[in-house]
Amino acid sequence: MNTSARKIVSVGIPMGERYAMGPGKADLLEAIQATGSISAAGRKLGMSYRRAWLLVDEMNACFKEPVVATRLGGPKGGGSVLTDLGLEAVKRYRALQALAWDAVRHSVREYQRLLGQPSGIQPD
Repeated sequence: MNTSARKIVSVGIPMGERYAMGPGKADLLEAIQATGSISAAGRKLGMSYRRAWLLVDEMNACFKEPVVATRLGGPKGGGSVLTDLGLEAVKRYRALQALAWDAVRHSVREYQRLLGQPSGIQPD
């Protein structure tokens, strides 16, 4: 599913008053997996370390077991990795997003035919 489709279809997985997973949390988990660090993942996504940490903490509290495991800093530094559950959670979430996009793709394209040209963008 491309990034513009991700902007159109937003799937949130509620857990009580919170959301266990949503597009931003999935992006954060993927960034943690790519960078090995909550702070680096936050920077990559343009969020503060505190915001990234709060989201990780919330996800860890929502799932049966943590989705992110952290190592404390030391001579070689700390770091973070996705647990097996975290990897599975992201994989299943992205599959749900793809299913949602498949369900609405045709209707969205039909709807977009009603729209004008965005300001500052020239047609091809």
